[in-house]
Amino acid sequence: DSQISRLRDGALHPEDADPRILEVCEACVRLAAESDRRFDANRNGWFDPTGYVKGWAVERATSHHLAPLLAEDEVIAVGLSAGGDMQLRTAPGADWTWNIGIADPLRPGALRARVPLRDGAVATSGPAERGAHIVDPRTGSAVREAPTATVIAERLSDADAWATIAVVAGFDDLTWLRAAPDCSGMLIASDGRVRRWVHGVEVAGADELALLG
Repeated sequence: DSQISRLRDGALHPEDADPRILEVCEACVRLAAESDRRFDANRNGWFDPTGYVKGWAVERATSHHLAPLLAEDEVIAVGLSAGGDMQLRTAPGADWTWNIGIADPLRPGALRARVPLRDGAVATSGPAERGAHIVDPRTGSAVREAPTATVIAERLSDADAWATIAVVAGFDDLTWLRAAPDCSGMLIASDGRVRRWVHGVEVAGADELALLG
């Protein structure tokens, strides 16, 4: 009986739906175009935004309910996490930085990296927790040998969606970075190889630089 299901069944006209559904729909259409359909909310012939709305909802909740608390003198930072995807805010002038651990998908309980962040969002997508659950909308099949992608962006709706896009693209393909918003992140392949980028430009870490001499 959700509005999404009622739209699918023709029991609800789009103009009568909650305006937030139109907002989500427009964002999903934009992401499909920008990602060359590595992300697409049209599934099984109808609109299914479940791959987008978690990050979008956490971002909205943080903005509407937590960010106003930063006006209080005793509040220096606020954040909200859902399934490890986070939207974080820090009060201007506060001596505080979030220290975000990036889990190692190949070693349960271990960290692969740490990221200092004052304001922004972090999202991770991949098979480590739920197996091969990410579907390539271009083929309709689950992505096999999928990498784990962590994306850091200003907004969690972007970070979450583009982390999924990175997984669908695969470890060897970073061409999607040209269309992505300003973001940083890393890919970890199923065999342990790592690729990193900062503000849309791939970089080599200290270990890779040592190999390059």
